[in-house]
Amino acid sequence: MKIQYIGHSAFKISHDNYSILIDPFITGNPMAAKVDLNLNDILVTHAHGDHLGDSIEISRKTKIPVTAIFELANYCAKHGANAQGINMGGKIPYSWGHAMWLPASHSSGTPDGQYGGVPSSILVNMGGVSVYHAGDTGLHYDLKMVGELYKPDISLLPIGGFYTMGIDEAVQAAKWLGSKKIIPMHYNTFPSIKVDANEFKQKIEAIGVECIILKPGEWFQF
Repeated sequence: MKIQYIGHSAFKISHDNYSILIDPFITGNPMAAKVDLNLNDILVTHAHGDHLGDSIEISRKTKIPVTAIFELANYCAKHGANAQGINMGGKIPYSWGHAMWLPASHSSGTPDGQYGGVPSSILVNMGGVSVYHAGDTGLHYDLKMVGELYKPDISLLPIGGFYTMGIDEAVQAAKWLGSKKIIPMHYNTFPSIKVDANEFKQKIEAIGVECIILKPGEWFQF
């Protein structure tokens, strides 16, 4: 499996001939890397513009399906996307593996102010490797449940604070999740979420967990 950091909270995950895109905030993202749209699926954690991002536009042009919480999927379909809805705790089989939509502690509204359904995190299993994308979230105890039940190999955690948990809360989340590897996200895109990722790395490695800091466009192979 390979994971490419697109920027902010956007990632491309690939294995063999399959690729998926999570939270593709590209247009308007000052840090976004270019994205190869040779994809199988787009997965979205919640409706905010910096996560829904270019999902609808990509789907309209390519017919790549978008999967999101039910209300958000309806919004995407209304705007021309090829969309399917899921709900909290649901698990969807795909040609490349499966994905589950799990809790996040946040809010969710579309860019034009409509209700976007509940915010979520997403657990992806591809090529026998499980990757947990925490979405936008504060620290919440369901993260411990995710660690105990699903044991993700890799977790992608927001660290920027202000809109999500910050560095210290993300370290606690990493303890609960039990992943062997942590990749930070949702930081330094805007002034309000500017933090020192190396501080996070030091604190994560102090608890015996590997921290992988990726620049937009860089890949990590597991």
